[in-house]
Amino acid sequence: MQIQLISLATMLAVLCLACNQGAESSYDKQEVQLITLNESVQSLKQKETNRASVGDTTKENPLNTEDYDNIVENNFLAATQNPLSTFSIDVDEASYSNIRRFINEGSIPPPGAVRIEEMINYFDYDYAAPVTGEPFAVYTEISTCPWNAKHQLIHIGLKGKELPVNNLPSSNLVFLIDVSGSMDEPNKLPLVQQSLKLLTGQLREKDKVAIVVYAGNAGLVLPSTAGDNKMKIKEAIDALQAGGSTAGGEGIQLAYKIARENFIPNGNNRIILATDGDFNVGMSSDDELVRLIEKERQSGVFLSVLGFGMGNYKDGKMQQLAGKGNGNHSYIDNLNEARKVLVSEFGSTLFTIAKDVKLQVEFNPAKVQSYRLIGYENRLLAAEDFNDDAKDAGELGSGHTVTALYEIIPMGVRDEFTRPVDSLKYTSYEKMNHNNKDEVMTIKLRYKEPGGDTSKLMVHLVKDSKTPLESSSDNFRFSAAVAEFGLLLRNSKFKQDAQYSQVLSLASSAKGKDINNYREEFIQLVNASTSIAKK
Repeated sequence: MQIQLISLATMLAVLCLACNQGAESSYDKQEVQLITLNESVQSLKQKETNRASVGDTTKENPLNTEDYDNIVENNFLAATQNPLSTFSIDVDEASYSNIRRFINEGSIPPPGAVRIEEMINYFDYDYAAPVTGEPFAVYTEISTCPWNAKHQLIHIGLKGKELPVNNLPSSNLVFLIDVSGSMDEPNKLPLVQQSLKLLTGQLREKDKVAIVVYAGNAGLVLPSTAGDNKMKIKEAIDALQAGGSTAGGEGIQLAYKIARENFIPNGNNRIILATDGDFNVGMSSDDELVRLIEKERQSGVFLSVLGFGMGNYKDGKMQQLAGKGNGNHSYIDNLNEARKVLVSEFGSTLFTIAKDVKLQVEFNPAKVQSYRLIGYENRLLAAEDFNDDAKDAGELGSGHTVTALYEIIPMGVRDEFTRPVDSLKYTSYEKMNHNNKDEVMTIKLRYKEPGGDTSKLMVHLVKDSKTPLESSSDNFRFSAAVAEFGLLLRNSKFKQDAQYSQVLSLASSAKGKDINNYREEFIQLVNASTSIAKK
C-alpha cells in the first residue's frame, strides 16, 4: 500500500492500519524512523488540523507574501581613499530563473529579486580549464563600458577544474523535503518530486540517499539507501503529499543528524533542501536558523537549497541558509531548470572543489579614479577578512565558472558619482608609487581545499589592454549585456545610458555556440521585458 506522508499523525495512523490488516507496506517498520511525541494519534490529528488552518493559506488567501531582501547597490569608491575591494564569490543562480518567472507572467520583478551577479553567473562562459595544479584559472578583460562610453568595464572570470563524473567522490545525500500545506501547488511539491527523481537518475552505486520530510513535525521516511536502488528511492519520493504547517528548523536538525550518521570521509556529504522557505512553526526566524546552520556546518556537511513556487516564496531566507551552509541556492521554476541544475550541472551543483573562495582587488590610483563592483552586495567583505581563515566565503563546484564585473572611471575622466574628500596627509596621490602605472589592478584570491582549514593564495596582475568593445570577447559582451539588463530591471541609479536595444545588440552579437539555447532564451526575455516596460 502507498503511504501518504501528510504529517506525523497521518503516518502513524496509516502504519497502525497496515499492522491491523496485515498489509505489506513499501517500507519496513524499522525503516520508518520518526521523531515521536507522547500524544495519541487522535490528538495529533486534531493538532495537525488546527495547524493546517493557520499554515496553509495558499488556496483560501491568495495574498502575495513573497519576501526579498532590500539591496543597497554598491557605490563608486575613490581608488585613492579605498584602494581595496574584497568580496566572496557567488555561484548561486536563483535570481535569474526567478526573474524569468516574473517576466513570463508579464511583470517586471521587484528590485530585491534582481541580484545582478546571479544573473551573470547563470550562464556558462568559454574560459579554458586550469592547466596547473590549482583548482581554478583566472581570466581578465578590459574594454569600454556599454552604458557609459567614457567609463571602462573590467571582466574577471574564474574557471574551476572539471572532475569527470566517474571520478567524483562518493555522495552521502539527504533530501530534506518540505511537505507542508504551502507546498500543495502544482509548481511546488509535484515539481520537487519530478526534480529529485531526475537527480536520482544521476546517482551511482557508491552514492547513498536518505529522505527527511517536515510539516508539523519532521520524520525520516527513507533510511540511507544505495544510489543504484533507484526504484526504492523514487517510490519514496512519489509517496509524498502535502498538508499542515511548516517546522523547517526541526527538519534541518534531523537532516543534519542523518547526514552525520552516514558521513563519508573525503566524500560529498550534503543536504538538499527543497522548499518555498515558508517556515512557520518552531525555529523559524532567520537568526535562529542561521545560527543553527553555522553550528551544523562544522560537521563537514554542506547545505544546498532548491526554491520552488510563487506567492509566498521566501527568497531572502533561502539565500541566507545556502550561504551559511556552504552550499548554493537555485530557484526551480520548471522541469527544464531542474534538468539544468541537477543533471547538466550535476558536478558543479553538488561537488565542491574549493571552499571559502575570496577575491581582493587592489586598484592602482594612477590608472583608476574610482570603481564600482556590479552586484555582490550581500557578498562584500571587510579588507581584513581576506586573510582571516575563520571568515566564511563562497564555494566553487566542479567545472563552475564565476564572473564579476567592475565599472571604473579612468583618471582624467569627469567623476559624477563620488563625492570629494580632503586629500590625505600621509598617503596622497602625489606620494604614491607610480612605477607600476601600466597596471590597472592586482587581483588576489584565497581558497581552501574542500576538507581544509588553511587557505592558499593566488595573485593575478591586470594591465590595460585598451580593447575596443566591438573587439572584445563573447564572454565580455554577453556578461555586459546581462549586467546592463539587470541595471534596467532594477531601474538602477547607475544605469546611465543603458537601453534595452543595446542589451539586445550586445547579447545577439555574443551568443557564441549556445548549445542549450540559454542565451537565446535571454534574448527572448529582454524582448518580453521591453514590451512590458512600455505598458
